[in-house]
Amino acid sequence: MVSTVGTQIIYRIKMVQDFFYLLGQTLWRTFSAPYRPREIIKQMEFVVWQSLPVVLFSVSSAAVVTIIESSFHMRLIIQNDSLVPGFAAMLILRELGAVVSALLVTSRVGAGFAAEIATMKITEQIDALKMLGIDPVRFLVVPKFIACTVGGFLISILANMACLYCAILVGKLKLGHSFEGFISSMGNFIQFRDLIFAAIKGFCFGAVIPLVSCFYGFRCRSGAEGVGLATTNAVVTSSVVIIIMDFSLSWFFSRYY
Repeated sequence: MVSTVGTQIIYRIKMVQDFFYLLGQTLWRTFSAPYRPREIIKQMEFVVWQSLPVVLFSVSSAAVVTIIESSFHMRLIIQNDSLVPGFAAMLILRELGAVVSALLVTSRVGAGFAAEIATMKITEQIDALKMLGIDPVRFLVVPKFIACTVGGFLISILANMACLYCAILVGKLKLGHSFEGFISSMGNFIQFRDLIFAAIKGFCFGAVIPLVSCFYGFRCRSGAEGVGLATTNAVVTSSVVIIIMDFSLSWFFSRYY
């Protein structure tokens, strides 16, 4: 029993060490030539352009539900929903837009990355790259890392803007708030720095997705079951790390509110 627990602890510590080694190798190669702009643009299309429809639809729907529920409960408790625009805008910018977007991108992009690398691992394509003198981290991870960090930044901004637009639209059509009144109430609760903080969160969340996904892909075991397990572990771990990072960044940014 003790030996089993000790083995698991050593295994987990080794995993953490391997992950930070991959992180260091990725960062080092990200800022050193040669670069692969075509591959980066290709990955950007996959991360941003192909993810935007589902991300914008999902976060906008969440924003609509948030403002309607907030209005309902405020009218029920204090018989006044004049503070709804401000509370909804604050919730959208500080949490909903960036976090929900990142989790959606994780489930789509992270799973794709993990499955791709895992398949290359079990079919010995990664070993073939090494035999040809090609660094797998530079060739496979760096373009994905750059695309996801930049893409996470852009998606976070676009998602938050879409959420705010839907909130204003619902406030005007459903709740009876005027456009000017909604904007004025928002201005009492949020500032431009809230959008900047949300974009920074998106950037950080985007950096997590390819690192975790490729890490589990490189560690994939043989067989179809190994690919499925690597993909599952990548999505679950990325989601947990994003939630932990969100808490940490929110606590840090709270000093500047």
